[in-house]
Amino acid sequence: MLRAPVPYLTDTPMAKLFFRYAAMNSGKSTQLLQIANNYESMDKKVALYTSAIDDRYGVGMITSRLNIQRESNTFDAGFDFLAHDYGDTACVLIDEAQFMTPEQAQQLHRLAHSRNIPVICFGLRTDFQGHPFPGSAWLLSLADDVEEIKTICHCGRKATMHIRIDGAGKRVKEGPQVEIGGEARYRAVCGRCFHKD
Repeated sequence: MLRAPVPYLTDTPMAKLFFRYAAMNSGKSTQLLQIANNYESMDKKVALYTSAIDDRYGVGMITSRLNIQRESNTFDAGFDFLAHDYGDTACVLIDEAQFMTPEQAQQLHRLAHSRNIPVICFGLRTDFQGHPFPGSAWLLSLADDVEEIKTICHCGRKATMHIRIDGAGKRVKEGPQVEIGGEARYRAVCGRCFHKD
């Protein structure tokens, strides 16, 4: 006997929390800016955020290594994503998501599910010592959709980690978890190169 399919509670598609992670120099910001452009080309509003501590290209600027740049809202450790009125926002896009607090990752999960707004976060998974960023660890736990953006190590293998280097190009193995810098301070590497002395 055939049974009728059980209907979903709602026919309205539900929004998700997405986390796109990768090593440095993988095109995370480029993808974020492309998604923003795609929404806006359909006359849909997006809300862009980046970490207030990332001042490499100016505070409140999302910048791709392809020299694409645009202004953004910023978040710091005290920012409450749920306190904002998103109105008719179609999507929330967050760059440098590794700098979020665990509480902010939980806020974004709630935002997607209680207000039905897709939230797409881009960030690093681990720091230069291989330790997880707290925000990223929570995003990996809570995100409904997790995807690795791939890039390559100088040896040709897939880069999954990154190392910090000094002004002479020598590896730095100790120091604070957060030290803002681009290609002059960090390199994306594979696991094998990460464990080389």
